Amino acid sequence: MPSLALRCLLTIGLMLLAVAVWAHWPMKALPAGTVADRILIEKAARRLTLFRGTTVVQSYAVSLGLAPVGAKEREGDQRTPEGHYRVTEHKVDSSFHRALRVSYPEAGDVARAAQHGYAPGFDIMIHGLPNDWGVLGRTHRFRDWTAGCIALTNAEIEEDFRVVTPEAQIEIQCRVDIRDGTCVKVRQALGKIDSKHQRRVNADR
Repeated sequence: MPSLALRCLLTIGLMLLAVAVWAHWPMKALPAGTVADRILIEKAARRLTLFRGTTVVQSYAVSLGLAPVGAKEREGDQRTPEGHYRVTEHKVDSSFHRALRVSYPEAGDVARAAQHGYAPGFDIMIHGLPNDWGVLGRTHRFRDWTAGCIALTNAEIEEDFRVVTPEAQIEIQCRVDIRDGTCVKVRQALGKIDSKHQRRVNADR
């Protein structure tokens, strides 16, 4: 009979094998000719859904910025934006396999950042995994890890790259975070902090 240590090693090995199989199990590809002209990103659910008009085309689980709660306000805050944007580029020479560039910052984002004396940031994208890190597959979803972008597996971004139209509309929503129920509450608290900061700035002028 195998020793306890050997049984533990076998169990761990089987678990790792199961994770590896899940991480790279082939997804069901969308048929040739499929088109998506709208993207909905639900931050609280960590979900990206493609639409053609009002018809759902496909949904994917995603990872967000390292600071996933609250809308992006300034460069370096590692938050994912919230609002209405569009696809401005299908980027082939990306550091993250493939990428769809998001039109952040729009005029409203620039104005809000300027009001507080911040730069709004830029280079927000829907992208795949870092080059040479495709082996991670679906395991990248275990945590939020980007600098504010929306991350998919390489197979998923390849599909999006193929079916999403130029100038496709993007809506990024924030609702009560299903993980800890704090998304809206934290955003309100951050707003109060920024208001206090602005009052201090005004007082110093």
